[in-house]
Amino acid sequence: MTTTTTAPTATTVLDASGVTMRFGGLTAVRDVNLTVNTGEIVGLIGPNGAGKTTFFNCLTGLYVPTEGKVAYKGTVLPPKPHLVTQAGIARTFQNIRLFANMTVLENVLVGRHTRTKEGLWSALLRLPGFKKAEEESRARAMELLEFTGLAAKADHLARNLPYGEQRKLEIARALASEPGLLLLDEPTAGMNPQETRAAEELIFAIRDQGIAVLVIEHDIRFIMNLCDRVAVLVQGEKIVEGPAEVVQADERVIAAYLGTPFEGEPGTAEAAEVEAAEADAQSTTEGDDK
Repeated sequence: MTTTTTAPTATTVLDASGVTMRFGGLTAVRDVNLTVNTGEIVGLIGPNGAGKTTFFNCLTGLYVPTEGKVAYKGTVLPPKPHLVTQAGIARTFQNIRLFANMTVLENVLVGRHTRTKEGLWSALLRLPGFKKAEEESRARAMELLEFTGLAAKADHLARNLPYGEQRKLEIARALASEPGLLLLDEPTAGMNPQETRAAEELIFAIRDQGIAVLVIEHDIRFIMNLCDRVAVLVQGEKIVEGPAEVVQADERVIAAYLGTPFEGEPGTAEAAEVEAAEADAQSTTEGDDK
């Protein structure tokens, strides 16, 4: 008797379909389709002003897309960041957003709030259920600090960590929400080569735990070594997607990074307007969060 083993079929974790984002008369993201499957690391690259962070913001509920939809494991996501996190998507930001005057451990515990079910009265009265949940959250947070190599600094203030370790702490905090998909916005920005290599190894380890990863990055070598697939945005439009070797050889990608215009490319004035609109919308959103 012969037994046949069938490889497990990849499940679509993220399905962004026809995502368009306009700011007034400016289109920052235009009709972008992108999927991420279980066990995948997918890269999203493009020149400055390409709409990468705006697209991320549409995925995570910070922006409501003008058109299109974003689904996680087949369910369309509500345009609310905390609900997106509850659904199973976590992210880090291009600019580090830690609680500087809280300890490393406390920062990770903040990320556990979406998975803690105890209510206000349970917390105020220190009921047994709350105490148990608190102990479980603390244990899980320490596991994540061990995983990211920060356990020895659990009691240090976040502001006192070296830059590369602050990046790791952001990732640990994101992982604390137990995501099925992790979005990383320029995780190696400002890092030296040694820190970049450590970040690469950490992302591989995250993928090996069954978490799908979508990464924005300007370091092309890093992305090409890391990712199973790479998608390229140029002024809001996805121009190519595929394995690293295919993307690297595409003449439109080469032209975009060398600054050489190609047929149908929007002008530099339009690109500058879109970049300014993105920045203005980002500052407005951050102001609303305060």
